[in-house]
Amino acid sequence: MFSYRISGLAVASEVAFSGLIETRESEFPDASVRRGIVPSDLENASDVGPNWQIAGSRLLLEIPGVVRMLVSAGREIVFATIGETTEHDAAIFLSGTGIGMLLHQRGRLVLHASAVRVGDRAVLFCGASGAGKSTLAAALGACGHDLVADDFAAISMLEGQAFVEPDGRQHKLWQHAIDKLDMGDRRGGPVRTTLAKFYVEPSATVIEPLPVGAIFQLREARPPHAPGIARPNIVDAGLIVRRNAYRPAMVKRLGQQDLYFAGAAALARTGVFTLTRTLGFQHMPTVIGWLEDHWSADGLVTRAS
Repeated sequence: MFSYRISGLAVASEVAFSGLIETRESEFPDASVRRGIVPSDLENASDVGPNWQIAGSRLLLEIPGVVRMLVSAGREIVFATIGETTEHDAAIFLSGTGIGMLLHQRGRLVLHASAVRVGDRAVLFCGASGAGKSTLAAALGACGHDLVADDFAAISMLEGQAFVEPDGRQHKLWQHAIDKLDMGDRRGGPVRTTLAKFYVEPSATVIEPLPVGAIFQLREARPPHAPGIARPNIVDAGLIVRRNAYRPAMVKRLGQQDLYFAGAAALARTGVFTLTRTLGFQHMPTVIGWLEDHWSADGLVTRAS
């Protein structure tokens, strides 16, 4: 068995998760991932979608042509690969979509975000796949901002304060980004055998939960949106949080609207911003300068030299 610490959970897995950092084996894991027989349909399903079914505390998910998984009660993922798919290629979906849904089942607020440490807080960058979350987090890591989470961030509420659990993941970067960020010496294996996307060891990682300091919605600078950082009103801020839930369509299906409404309200008060920037690595130093100036003005950290 392989052992990992994922978003605060001790996870035991029969399959290796290449992009996660192994930990010492836990005698009593919070959740497990194992091979097994996975049905193509759930009996007494109460809700059915194009590639998922829900029956009580069980969620059946299928990544077409790759893997089928049964996520149960926030405790277990049983998986079966499809066709000639290797376990290596299935693992990225098990540790991503599978664990994300398991965290949903455990009542955690999960955002599609990367996060870095700024001072003694976590700053999150939200956006759809391809928005540049991992690339920006990697670039900030080179400036001394340790990695907290990549791909998704699981948030717990404690006495009205939102905390992010460190995720133990490596960056996932395209080869072009690795070259531009000069990270070839930290490049690991491919995320999937058919992609020129690789795991990259972060400069440094966080091992303790951190309170949320701010959330930034990434978007490209296109008319009418001018480059820069802006703070939306509290209603729009709450909508940004809810829109960036990990697999947002499942929030309603799993009956978690109230959780996300309350979480969005708390996070909106913490500070939600839009970061609008022109894409291209030549603009990265400018964007990092905007962020560090903003964090300095906001009292999160003294501006990095």
